[in-house]
Amino acid sequence: MVLCALKWRLERLVFACLGMQSSDTLWDIAKTEVEKRESHEGDRDGLERSLFFMGNKNGGKTTIILRCLDRDEIPKPTLALEYTFGRRAKGHNTLKDIANFWELGGGTSLLDLIPIPITTTNIRTFSVVLVLDLSKPDELWPAMESLLQVTRKHVDRVITKLGQTNPKAATEIKQKMWNNLPKDHPDRELIDPFPIPLIIIGSKYDLFHEFDSEMKKIIYKTLRFISHYYGASLVFTSKSEALLLKTRSLINHLAFSFDKGKSLSVDQNKPLFIPAGMDSLSQIGGPPATESDIGKLHAQTPMDLWKKVFEKVFPPRNVGVFKEVKDPAQDPQYAEYEVDAMRGQKNQELEQYKRNASKTWKEMEFDS
Repeated sequence: MVLCALKWRLERLVFACLGMQSSDTLWDIAKTEVEKRESHEGDRDGLERSLFFMGNKNGGKTTIILRCLDRDEIPKPTLALEYTFGRRAKGHNTLKDIANFWELGGGTSLLDLIPIPITTTNIRTFSVVLVLDLSKPDELWPAMESLLQVTRKHVDRVITKLGQTNPKAATEIKQKMWNNLPKDHPDRELIDPFPIPLIIIGSKYDLFHEFDSEMKKIIYKTLRFISHYYGASLVFTSKSEALLLKTRSLINHLAFSFDKGKSLSVDQNKPLFIPAGMDSLSQIGGPPATESDIGKLHAQTPMDLWKKVFEKVFPPRNVGVFKEVKDPAQDPQYAEYEVDAMRGQKNQELEQYKRNASKTWKEMEFDS
């Protein structure tokens, strides 16, 4: 009896210390503790994050990773999917944060490996870094489109799966990407943020800087549109120490929560540096084409419009000049009233966007 009484008092004391009711089971206590830890996961020391580097083959991904980790090593060609990590402490006597660095080699030849590092376990602290070789504009759009489409499709599946067991976490992930854009930003209804943090890096700026000025303007505007549409940060870099430091600041912000800085550079004669949410469609302007050319392009979305304009100037390698193909969506044998009605509405919105873009383009003055 004495032992039973002592056991009962001990249990009451434990429950009181944990803030639980005596009717709660050990499972209830464990569940509450896990939820408590998850809700404060972003605030505690020793947080673990993951970054996934992808992009053009030989585009400089490894060099950027080594520079961010302060490793004085000679970059080696990436074989398939490679992994490394870094550790940083925010202050004295604090646990070190860990950043997992994944790198996809082979450009767009190994898309099947993209799902490997992205899981429901790490999706809440996962980011993507897309490195595009500015010296090869004919490879720029195909690499960007293929890599981001496959990655986004998998991320959406992972978030959906997470939502089945933790709806709150899935909702927070979706909402988090809108936080980079002020609530009164005029473009909130016109963009489609990538589901997780994204940085787009234009590498080899030293080679790109020697391009014809008109070619550079097209690439500048197109990458600004892409990054703003996806809610991404955009930075141009090279082997220059000053540019590498700016690139490093954005990456370390995602990897270790360091301050990303408040600098901004949209000058077309200098390397771009635009943190997420600091650009706008009005500042970017319309696609770099005449009103007549824009009117001839049968685009379905603003992104598709920019793609067609870009690829008329820089035809994808081994693809040739852009050729129009018959749109199966217009085939009457596939008609569906509700779908076609919504499509008609979206087509009207696109046409309005194209007209506005054409006007904006004509009004813009470019520096020579």
